[in-house]
Amino acid sequence: YSRFPECVERGILPTLEKKGIYRLYSHQASAIEVAARGDDLVIVTPTASGKTLCYNIPVLSAILKNNDARALYLFPTKALSSDQVSELYELITLLGADIKTFTYDGDTPGTARKAIRQAGHIVVTNPDMLHSGILPHHTKWVKLFENLRYIVIDEIHAYRGVFGSNLANVLRRLIRLCEFCGSRPQFILCSA
Repeated sequence: YSRFPECVERGILPTLEKKGIYRLYSHQASAIEVAARGDDLVIVTPTASGKTLCYNIPVLSAILKNNDARALYLFPTKALSSDQVSELYELITLLGADIKTFTYDGDTPGTARKAIRQAGHIVVTNPDMLHSGILPHHTKWVKLFENLRYIVIDEIHAYRGVFGSNLANVLRRLIRLCEFCGSRPQFILCSA
């Protein structure tokens, strides 16, 4: 186990305590410190080892410190993204912060899409929706691209073969757009 790194926004600690988390595993503390330094990182640990906190804590800390900060979460399946968003909503609710988190996929109503583009601190989507619903409409997503601090990709082992090659090209396009808009997001990747 390890203590919480100094870089963790102090308001997050009581929130985690409400969930029964009083200390971190050493790999979680290391990952959070690496993210705080501004380095990209990959977390590869077994299932149910707390990888989610390795990216949620840096993302929430960044948004609490700078309300303009944004994060993009990519999950390969809708079921996985739904589970992760539920956990994230719970943390944000306990935190009592105004951190707008939205799922942007094929089922997102048209009326909600504009609000997500303008106000979403954390946008949860999948590679196909990033490719077909976000990147081609990049002029509508300027707020996200200008302020994108983190790109979180979970289950990276799922991106192999043609699917992996496609994602690599989509990410290259995303990075070019971010550079054009003046941001240089960090990558936090996870795999079991």
